[in-house]
Amino acid sequence: MKTDLDTLRAFFARAPFMADLGIEPTAGAEGRIDSALALQARHYQHTGQVHAGVMVTMADHSMGAAAQTLASEGFVVITAELSVRLLRAARGERLLCEARVTKPGRQISFTEADVWCQRGEERVHVLRAAATMALVATERLG
Repeated sequence: MKTDLDTLRAFFARAPFMADLGIEPTAGAEGRIDSALALQARHYQHTGQVHAGVMVTMADHSMGAAAQTLASEGFVVITAELSVRLLRAARGERLLCEARVTKPGRQISFTEADVWCQRGEERVHVLRAAATMALVATERLG
């Protein structure tokens, strides 16, 4: 997959849940994706903090997209295993995610992501994730 911003935006837009949440890529390179989310009331829990599911979804999809940039033609990336550490509550205006492939492979790739919550000029590290991504031939998805 190309890593130009238009291709990455189209990739994220094809995932209805990403489009619904409002998560968008902001930069990319082979094996790396940055994404952002402008937080709205619908992203928060009743406790006033961003729902963990929103942050985990952002990290998971961004890691998958990072792995997809290295996948061979005719293969898609799906999450096989996901590990998440919620570091602190997120309250702010935006979530920022940096995802990267730590070890690419032909059948599986290892990825990591960090999510920060931005409030004004302050960025707070709120989540660290790691995932094993499986590369599956599109012909086998039928």
